[in-house]
Amino acid sequence: MRLLLPLLLLVALVAMLMLRGYVHSEILADHRIQPEAATDKVPEKILEGGPIIDTRSGRTTSLGVPDHRLVLTFDDGPDPEWTPKVLDVLKKHHAHAVFFVTGTMSSRYPELVKRMVDEGHEVGLHTFNHPDLSYQSKKRIDWELSTNQLAITGAAGVRTSLFRPPYSSFADAMDDKSWPVTEYIGTRGYITVVNNTDSEDWKKPGVDEIIRRATPHGGKGAIVLMHDSGGDRHQTVQALDRFLPTLQQQGYRFDNLTEALGADSALTRVSGLDLWKGKAWIFLVSAADGITSVMVVGLAVIGFLVISRFVLMLLLSAAHARRVRRKGFGWGPAVTEPVSVLVPAYNEAKCIENTVRSLMASEHPIEVVVVDDGSTDGTARIVEAMGLPNVRVVRQLNAGKPAALNRGLANARYDLVVMMDGDTVFEPSTVRELVQPFGDPRVGAVAGNAKVGNRDSLIGAWQHIEYVMGFNLDRRMYDVLRCMPTIPGAVGAFRRSALQRVGGMSDDTLAEDTDITMALHRDGWRVVYAENARAWTEAPESVQQLWSQRYRWSYGTMQAIWKHRRALVDRGPSGRFGRVGLPLVSLFMVLAPLLAPLIDVFLLYGVVFGPTQKTIVAWLGVLAIQAFCAAYAFRLDKERMTHLISLPLQQILYRQLMYVVLLQSWITALTGGRLRWQKLRRTGVVEAPGGPVPTQRRRRSSSDRRPVA
Repeated sequence: MRLLLPLLLLVALVAMLMLRGYVHSEILADHRIQPEAATDKVPEKILEGGPIIDTRSGRTTSLGVPDHRLVLTFDDGPDPEWTPKVLDVLKKHHAHAVFFVTGTMSSRYPELVKRMVDEGHEVGLHTFNHPDLSYQSKKRIDWELSTNQLAITGAAGVRTSLFRPPYSSFADAMDDKSWPVTEYIGTRGYITVVNNTDSEDWKKPGVDEIIRRATPHGGKGAIVLMHDSGGDRHQTVQALDRFLPTLQQQGYRFDNLTEALGADSALTRVSGLDLWKGKAWIFLVSAADGITSVMVVGLAVIGFLVISRFVLMLLLSAAHARRVRRKGFGWGPAVTEPVSVLVPAYNEAKCIENTVRSLMASEHPIEVVVVDDGSTDGTARIVEAMGLPNVRVVRQLNAGKPAALNRGLANARYDLVVMMDGDTVFEPSTVRELVQPFGDPRVGAVAGNAKVGNRDSLIGAWQHIEYVMGFNLDRRMYDVLRCMPTIPGAVGAFRRSALQRVGGMSDDTLAEDTDITMALHRDGWRVVYAENARAWTEAPESVQQLWSQRYRWSYGTMQAIWKHRRALVDRGPSGRFGRVGLPLVSLFMVLAPLLAPLIDVFLLYGVVFGPTQKTIVAWLGVLAIQAFCAAYAFRLDKERMTHLISLPLQQILYRQLMYVVLLQSWITALTGGRLRWQKLRRTGVVEAPGGPVPTQRRRRSSSDRRPVA
């Protein structure tokens, strides 16, 4: 279910976005207008008849409005600004009218359609998306009519039999393209209503001109065309307020269509399933608008976070590099004391020899404590058989990585402790570079520079970019801000006294490295980044393994943030980390990745439905910023730029996987699920730079190799 729920959520969001696009005429909109055509197929009595055309049940009749009766018709609404003003004027002068509403506007503003019906006006269909129906198939015409009707039913609980085609004019403008549509509309049970008096208010010719054009001659009845939507209609409202009382004084009545004809109402009440379908439609449209609005806000938030993070990373990482690379920089007195290197290992038979041999080449005095956490593949025996000096094996029943590290800590001889993974190799200078910051007595822990060793595959190259650009630039930034959230498990160093003060490694979370780092911050210790302390680790080589690893990282980070939430209200160093570090970690490592899919959702939507060019330019702009940051990060780490060739593909494919992983982690957290440690399968392909360390064997007594209890 935790895999299915993110997919269902994604499908639901896309569906809401598509619905919103359809209702706002961004999808399936057709703005073509048919040029004038011949009229030889149109019956003469239609061309010379009235504006009311009835082709139902095989009939071909037309009607006009009786003298001194005016039927005001308003097209293209309802509009949230102008329709209420039109309704107010009509109510003020006790006049009725007919509103030919579109499905798009009725779906978005149902309360206005309901007000029209409640105040005695009639509503008619004006299609859903306002296309020229002469271009459309019968299937599309049926769809335009049914969805328009569905919106009216959902808004006002009625069904209408009135229809006005978009782009229509007088009856004598009917031609061989529009007449077949009119005939077909009749077979669907609708009366087509055009007009015989056009105010041309859409041209905004002035109030006086609108009144002049809307006034019939010689007391004749008329159907007057006006608009309550589609632009600025203030002239229409002003003209209407003068037009109504003026013609009422001349003996005119302003009725809806059926009142003027003395016929039964064109509106019929709807009940039962059809009514609930309409209400469901209005609810879904409202939900789609609401969700899309939230998504737009989320897009603005993620845009701000992404840009802010890039700016902070560039500025602060540059400041960090200038500080630690300036001539004469030092943390304090050089650290030359021996160091204990702890290697927790569970079924690392393929990697452990490379790991231990890389440590034997260290330029700094060390002891190596390999803690075998109940391996079943002979990991401990491999280390013991190597017979290397200053290497001890500690065995324990399988209890997890935190317990293994605590066991190693208890068996370590020295105050400075380096921790690494069993699949990682160090360069000869790594330990020396890693412990130099301890020359500053305020430093309690040091993060090293973790590198992807198996970067030859595409998925390895993507992770290489992520490590260099994301993790290491982040660590430089957090170092300057003094709130680094994580000492990487692959390469990190600690003061034993600092670890003991915070209770050692905890198994409360699945991200014990993040948990201990936050605990050290809260205890007042500085945590810094040593860029030259490089370690080469084996990254997952399959999507499944990568998923398992990042799922654990994401979920563990959330657990650690929640565990240390009290820091938000603490005082002293804990409070500083809580009010600076925790918000930054939450924003950049949890919230930003969670909202980041919105960029791709809107990208896909914009590419497919427009504006395509602007969307692509915006996406390329973001990619250019990312490429600049990545290039800068690669330059700082002295990495070859050739791996950045796969950056665009990483943004399209790799990032999507990370989205789903984080979303799944959120769902696991919100549903109270438990996630167990998952061991990744290793291949042992990562060796120390320059090749494997030569075998160093010497005869030792059996007591020298006996595991420490």
